[in-house]
Amino acid sequence: MEDFFEDLKNRPRPNLLRRIKLWWKFEGTYWYRDCKQGLKNLWYWLPVIWKDRDWDTHFIYEVMKHKLKAQAKYIGDRDFHTRAQIDAKRMRICVKLIQACQDEPYSSEYMDYAKERVWFTPCEDREGSSLYNSEEVWEKYDDFFKKYPLIYKRVMKGDGPFTLDGRDESQMKRIIAMNIAHINQQRAQDLLFKIMNENINGWWD
Repeated sequence: MEDFFEDLKNRPRPNLLRRIKLWWKFEGTYWYRDCKQGLKNLWYWLPVIWKDRDWDTHFIYEVMKHKLKAQAKYIGDRDFHTRAQIDAKRMRICVKLIQACQDEPYSSEYMDYAKERVWFTPCEDREGSSLYNSEEVWEKYDDFFKKYPLIYKRVMKGDGPFTLDGRDESQMKRIIAMNIAHINQQRAQDLLFKIMNENINGWWD
């Protein structure tokens, strides 16, 4: 086997004319089709590439979302095989989950169940600075807990990033709500990659 690869490595490249002929035979005859598709791709991807940055996961998700939208439309519209519509539907579900990962609606949902009063006081030892102050005006976290009873049980058993130790009752309820919100947001991300992991190898036409 090593001799075979060594032979390939040492084999001289075809001359320029031969390479041109090979290119024309296998690729060049389709140049007009490739050029048309390439221009369409440039137009489709231009808004994403223009806004792309290397800062965080938002931009990774943006590329994934754009690609899945295009592939779902392509496979769904062609409908060439029995699973085409199912595959397209799952891709669109992934697009929605990606949007949820970007917007993080679950991580802030608990805030809808409480209201805080916020004010600032001058900082005595630092001129021109202010101290942030807040107090809870009202909360309905129990309603939030009832919405997610299974996640609530997980949190009460110690699941979640925020510890429940050493808190008074009002703080405890807020931390519980924050843990539920965090877990729910993580569930959206886990579901996204679970669907992709189980299906992506079959997403072809």
